[in-house]
This record gives sequence, C-alpha cells and structure tokens, in this order.
Amino acid sequence: MARKGVAKHGISIRLACVVYGISETCYRYQAKLSGENALVADWLLRLTQTHKRWGFGLCFLYLRNVKGYTWNHKRVYRIYRELELNLRIKPRRRIQRDYPGELDVPTAPNQVWSMDFMSDQLVSGKTFRTFNVIDDYNREGLGIEVDLSLPAQRVIRALDQIIEWRGKPAAIRCDNGPEYISQSLIDWANRNRITLIYIQPGKPTQNAYIERFNRTARHEWLDLHQFESIAHAQLLATQWLWQYNNERPNTAIGGVPPSRLRKAA
Repeated sequence: MARKGVAKHGISIRLACVVYGISETCYRYQAKLSGENALVADWLLRLTQTHKRWGFGLCFLYLRNVKGYTWNHKRVYRIYRELELNLRIKPRRRIQRDYPGELDVPTAPNQVWSMDFMSDQLVSGKTFRTFNVIDDYNREGLGIEVDLSLPAQRVIRALDQIIEWRGKPAAIRCDNGPEYISQSLIDWANRNRITLIYIQPGKPTQNAYIERFNRTARHEWLDLHQFESIAHAQLLATQWLWQYNNERPNTAIGGVPPSRLRKAA
C-alpha cells in the first residue's frame, strides 16, 4: 500500500511510511530467494525416512550440532511444515458423558454406592493402589481393596465379595477410569442389573461422597502410617475401616457413626 501511494500520488517514501506505520527499512526490503531451501528439504526428507520417530527438534539439532549447518530454526521449521513431516499424534479419546443429575442423598441403604481409586507408596518406594467403596446413604465404607495393581477383574471380585454380605445395590457411581469403562465391568453390571452412573470427565464434584471419604482416608490412615508390604497396608486398612464405620462420628449424617444410622434404617 505504501508503494502504491508513492507511485500513484507522488508522495515521499518517508510520508508514506508514516501514514501506514511502517519503517523505511521495511519499505525498502527485498526478499532474497535462497537456493538452500532445496538442500534443507532434502536433508529433512532423508532424516525423517531414516529415523521415522524423529520429530522436528531432533532433526534440527542433528543439522545444527552434528552437520554444522547454520540455518535458522524458523526457516527449517517452515520447510518442515510445508513438507508435512509432522509426526501423527493419536489424539486422546475424550468420553462424552451427559450430566448425571444432582447428587441426592439416598433414602435407604443399597440404593447408590460410590467407588474410586487412591494411591500411595510402600517403604520400598513401590506404588500401590486402593479401591474404595462406600454406601451413599450413610457414608459407610463397604470395602478397601489394596494391591499393587487393581484391574477390572479385581474390581469385579471385590464388588462380588461386598454384595455377598451386604446385598446388591441399585446403582454404582464412578468416574471414567479404564477399569470402570471396561467391557467386563459393564457386562457384570448388566448381568446383575446394576446401573453404572458415570460422572462427566473432569468433574470430581459429581462424585463428592467418595471424594470426601478419600480425603478422610488420606488424612487419618494413609498419611499416618508407613507400609512395609501390601499385607501390612491391607491390615491397617481393615482396622481403620472398622473404626471409621463403628466409632468415628460422621458430621455429614448427624454426628453418629455410619453403622448406627444403618441399624436405625
């Protein structure tokens, strides 16, 4: 536009640059065609064909630090993009969940259970997981399963053990972890006519009862012990869960232990 103003209206270059807000250096700049672009493209093609898992960063560092070329990274990246050499990254599968509704308090035991995972470490540094299940009616802890790995089949086995003495729930609320969305757990729920209520991804408040239980377990059990082994952690979990259900007052249900509210119901 500045060049057109100078050619058509005969104004000075300085005035044209002031009007359009550019410098005279920018006005007088002439792009220099470089014959090295073909060399850069050839190197990039050869590198990406030889090293199929190399991205732009490794290719550029190889050309700069190994081969000694002084090409600017922006120039190399521009050619890299024009050649469409970007690594194909598999996008993360995002599950679309409808809003599960308000988090109501059940009116009787075994209407809705909640389940979730936690993690901690042994003294040796190994990470272990805990599988926690509670009854939303009286916040009673129904079970804590502890092990180094808790796949979907282990989750099903733990739920079957709880159902054997407690009875079958109408629904179970959970998040979208891989163990919960596995086909084996879905088939198990269908066989037992149990509804799985999935919360929306990134919305832990929709599973607030078990999240509050996890916080209590973290502060009053996990943070207060050093676990020598999985058996030691499971023993302490069983002892703490009995105390939580039978002796610890729960402010969410009127300041009484969960077992007392269940007996009253």
